[in-house]
Amino acid sequence: MERRHFIKRAGAAVALAGVGGGVLAACSPPASNQENSQTSETQETSPSMQNNEVIAHYVLFWLNDGLSEQEVNDFTGFFEELKTIPGIKSLHYGRAAATHQRDVVDNSFTYNLLVYFDSMDEINVYETHPIHLAAIEKYSKFWNKVVVHDSVLKQAVV
Repeated sequence: MERRHFIKRAGAAVALAGVGGGVLAACSPPASNQENSQTSETQETSPSMQNNEVIAHYVLFWLNDGLSEQEVNDFTGFFEELKTIPGIKSLHYGRAAATHQRDVVDNSFTYNLLVYFDSMDEINVYETHPIHLAAIEKYSKFWNKVVVHDSVLKQAVV
């Protein structure tokens, strides 16, 4: 299923569930630094890795006003559920950092999620996986805005 169709379907499902219209969701677990430990078998089955590329799934969440600090902290259960989905190379999540304010910095979000995949096939499985869809249904009541950025990243060897 193409990503745009999935996002439209997930947004419609959330609206039908009474959670609110226009809410989009896509999340994944944190990433680990295993890029240099690829076996030849993995490289053979993962075309993007042959080109030193990974798929990065970056999601920003703005949680609802009025949540208690405990509810905000409990939202991390969403990410913990997502990290069990097969095909995830690594998953990271966290709160906005208290970096210096500058015109180009937007720390208005509550949580961010960064998930790495070796191929488009793996992210396609992730976005329609029953664990992902169930986690969205369970936790979408906590957020009022979600923004997703997916990128094909070249790996730079340092």
